[in-house]
Amino acid sequence: QMKKQCDQKLLIRMKTECVPCSLNFNTQCPAGYTKITNGTGIPDCRYYLDIKTHTLSFPGCRHYCMKEFEQPECCKGHWGPDCMGK
Repeated sequence: QMKKQCDQKLLIRMKTECVPCSLNFNTQCPAGYTKITNGTGIPDCRYYLDIKTHTLSFPGCRHYCMKEFEQPECCKGHWGPDCMGK
């Protein structure tokens, strides 16, 4: 019996919103995602504060999140919704 289904494993990465680093300890990833950074996260972004007529920009932190996803795919020589062979 030849395998018909050859699902592909995909890693989906995303970043949380940029916030002041001191507030980033408790930032959670969206449901289904795993946090791959810890503590205050990565200080590689800027967040903005609107003060009357000015917008101020400050260095901030964000977390990186990851999710494993299986994409259904048929093996070589099979196709269709049921991965039928020749």
